[in-house]
Amino acid sequence: MKIGFTARALVSACALGAAGMLALAPASASAHPGHDPDPPRGPRATPPPALLYRSGTQVRPHADAPALPRLSARSWLVADADSGEVLAAHEAHRPLPPASTLKTLFALTVLPTLPAGVPHTVRPEELAGIGPGSSLVGVAEGRTYRVADLWRGVFLSSGNDAVRVLAALNGGWRATAARMQEKARALGALDTRVLSPDGYDTPGQVSSAYDLAVFGRAGLRNADFARYCGTAEALFPGAGGRAYGIRNTNRLLTGADGVARYPGAIGVKNGYTTEAGNTLVAAARRGGRTLVVTVLNPRAGGGHAVYEEASALLDWGFGAAGRVEPVGSLDGRRARPGPGPSAVPVVAAAPPERRVGWAEACAIAGAAGMGAGAVSLVTRGRTE
Repeated sequence: MKIGFTARALVSACALGAAGMLALAPASASAHPGHDPDPPRGPRATPPPALLYRSGTQVRPHADAPALPRLSARSWLVADADSGEVLAAHEAHRPLPPASTLKTLFALTVLPTLPAGVPHTVRPEELAGIGPGSSLVGVAEGRTYRVADLWRGVFLSSGNDAVRVLAALNGGWRATAARMQEKARALGALDTRVLSPDGYDTPGQVSSAYDLAVFGRAGLRNADFARYCGTAEALFPGAGGRAYGIRNTNRLLTGADGVARYPGAIGVKNGYTTEAGNTLVAAARRGGRTLVVTVLNPRAGGGHAVYEEASALLDWGFGAAGRVEPVGSLDGRRARPGPGPSAVPVVAAAPPERRVGWAEACAIAGAAGMGAGAVSLVTRGRTE
């Protein structure tokens, strides 16, 4: 890994030039890109955290509150991302396999340590140990990537290959898992046990709807995390300086595969493994309010039920604002909880950027000489 390049170092490949035109790389000028500030303000008086440990569904509605939707997920939670108030939850602390939603914690842990513009040439040993059936973005040994490219591979394609390389740059697989565990504890996410940083099924590795909501909320307050998780489409470096298109596997963000895009969706991360089933941390903004929801392992409705149930929870949460009493707080178990300055936004400020549509991205790639086949959607692997 070469150190000494700026976070926005110029690269010569046409593919990366097109990616720069798309303005998808996080800006080095973003305020506190690796900072995880305390919540902007404390929640209203809430019941003790023990309420969220009770079995079944927890909600405290006013008389005019909308009814909760019928859900099949084994565990779920909906919270206000600004205040941290939990509006409703079902089995919030139930330990369950998280699948690739655990990559939210990976990003919170590793993003601050690696400058986005640093180039790195992948070594064969860095791709060793990827689990069978893993989702891949197409990282190749001997090829040089910027750290920002690898992060797009993590957030959009859920690439376990990209996670492997970033973990290697962070001190190794086991060291990264240990640091993730420390980060979880610092955030008050005490249900989470990290054994495989990419979220791959590993005996004993668990998280919870509560903890994953904590990670999603913290991520939205990190400028780079928020930028990556809210990116729908990007170009990824390929062989011979050619790029191919990748699309975010979070269908609420893209509206792909017959799933309706959720109005105001801003991220965060989906996942799937055999043991975990479908998992999702989703966030959306409406009318100045930002909600974060977690849905783990729906047991009815097919592979897209996780998106349908998350959409229903978001609809309910926006409709229930001000008409329910909180049942807990995402700050409830932090080692040193405390309100931060009220001026700090839920999603960290970032410089304005120009986004273009997918068709225009293809045109840009063509103008850069990448050829008709250079920009194409790729889907690899069986996990997300």
